[in-house]
Amino acid sequence: MFSYITSGTYEYLRKIKVQNKNETIILMQNAETSLLLHETQGSTIFKEPRKYEVIDSVGELRQNGYIVMNNIPVTEEGRPVFEYRFKNRAGQIEKQPGFWAIRILRPLKSDTYIILTQWENERAFKNWQGSQAFKKAHEKKQSDDTSTTVKKIFSGPSYVTQYVVSDLKD
Repeated sequence: MFSYITSGTYEYLRKIKVQNKNETIILMQNAETSLLLHETQGSTIFKEPRKYEVIDSVGELRQNGYIVMNNIPVTEEGRPVFEYRFKNRAGQIEKQPGFWAIRILRPLKSDTYIILTQWENERAFKNWQGSQAFKKAHEKKQSDDTSTTVKKIFSGPSYVTQYVVSDLKD
């Protein structure tokens, strides 16, 4: 499965979504931007999207709710280690109230992976962040060579973007 992401004005992206009702397309926005995410087995309808392969998936993306994207730049040599860690994660997030879906997205033309989670609302996400399960999922694994390993895996600092999913009533 693949995910394609494009950005633009809300109205322009809304038109694309409405014209393609048979596709899994999520329209989301925050104060700075609007995005469309197209999830498909085939090619996308977008002209120049950011392209990702879905390497792990739990739950179904919904046409409402709250999306959090953890954007993580990973070195070429760090990709296998990074992907192994995510594929072998504890899976605590799936048990959280208000959790709906997660996608681990491998970039096809950049170095930045996206860990996308979808929640019922922002409160459900904040509750997850304050939970013991979150602390456990994000604790640093102790090793003698932690700083060197981190330098080899990550090519830059990660950043988080958050969006409200637009629930279209057409």
